[in-house]
Amino acid sequence: MHPKTKTIARLDVIPIMSATHGRRPFLGGVSLLLLLAVSCGAAAAVFPESTARAIGRVNQHGPFLGVVVPNAFEMEPLLRSPRFSTAKSRLPPYLDVAGKRFRFGTIGEQKVVIVMTGLGMLNSGVTTQLLLTLFDVKGIVHFGIAGNADPDRQIGDVAVPRYWAHTGLWNWQRYGDGPENELALESNGDYTRKLGNLNFTDYTVANKNGRPARSAGGGSNLLNAVWYQPEEVFPASSGTPESRGHAFWVPVDAHYYDLSRKLEGLELERCIVAAGNGTDTATTTRKRRTCLPRRPAVARVERGCSASVFVDNAAYREFLRSRFRVTPVDMETAAVALVAMQQGKPFIAVRALSDLAGGGAAGSNEAGVFAPLAAQNAVTVAVELISLL
Repeated sequence: MHPKTKTIARLDVIPIMSATHGRRPFLGGVSLLLLLAVSCGAAAAVFPESTARAIGRVNQHGPFLGVVVPNAFEMEPLLRSPRFSTAKSRLPPYLDVAGKRFRFGTIGEQKVVIVMTGLGMLNSGVTTQLLLTLFDVKGIVHFGIAGNADPDRQIGDVAVPRYWAHTGLWNWQRYGDGPENELALESNGDYTRKLGNLNFTDYTVANKNGRPARSAGGGSNLLNAVWYQPEEVFPASSGTPESRGHAFWVPVDAHYYDLSRKLEGLELERCIVAAGNGTDTATTTRKRRTCLPRRPAVARVERGCSASVFVDNAAYREFLRSRFRVTPVDMETAAVALVAMQQGKPFIAVRALSDLAGGGAAGSNEAGVFAPLAAQNAVTVAVELISLL
């Protein structure tokens, strides 16, 4: 049985400005080239002039819908999808800039630019900012797989949250202090106790003598507690550089979220079949076919969270669920959401659940089996959503 979690402080939703549909003033080819030439000249050219010219030509055919994907195994099903067509004639199939490949094409009637971020919050934030800086992007759809914190949902389900939070920004409290003690620099406005904490004492394991292991007495723990913090944000729409705000729950675009209601009856994959390696292919694949208890569904949920942490721990999963009421738990989405919010771009994310983080029936993480199925379901939903935008 997993340790029972304990609610320590009331969860506050910090209100922030929603992303709007307003487009950033478009930098045409000449203006963009001038800007890049000035910025690159002193630094001996961040990237070649030929790349700058190519970016300018691409933007003449914008705006594009940005499609942001964490990893290659999540992106490949999209590139193979019959709904995706690679750009031809007027646009290049891709441009390589600063270690990233930006792929151009169409999904349905939508002109898209697709980019892979790589693992974690830093990669996803940097990539999203680069996408919005270089290209004329009217909105962002992000998709991938995620761990699941909601026991009422099943592997293979695709969650579409209304809000995203970064749960990896902490103030780690000194040993001996408690919930009533002010955090370091809290009086300066840098940190807060409003969002609550994770107290490691709640998870101290008793040793064979019945006493808390590595305890300083009285059930204490040298790790004490970490307090969750909102991100610093600097919205471009404020018109004032370095005008600081804070955001914890970042809302997706209201119009995008409303359209996602039309996806709830979408048919998704239920079974995964491993490749056979015998002479009787039909028999081999039939033996290795694994199906979920029910057909997965699209679920519009309230909250998801992200941090640069792979969560395969039931106690922490249960804590995240009880504290923040999240469903998907991943490593990238909140960074994409925060950058989109700061730049005033419409944003939405869909995440297919690949495993019950740290639990489930399997002895090992179920993502090892169901990640390909979840990735395909995420693509199915993302493509259908893009066609509605």
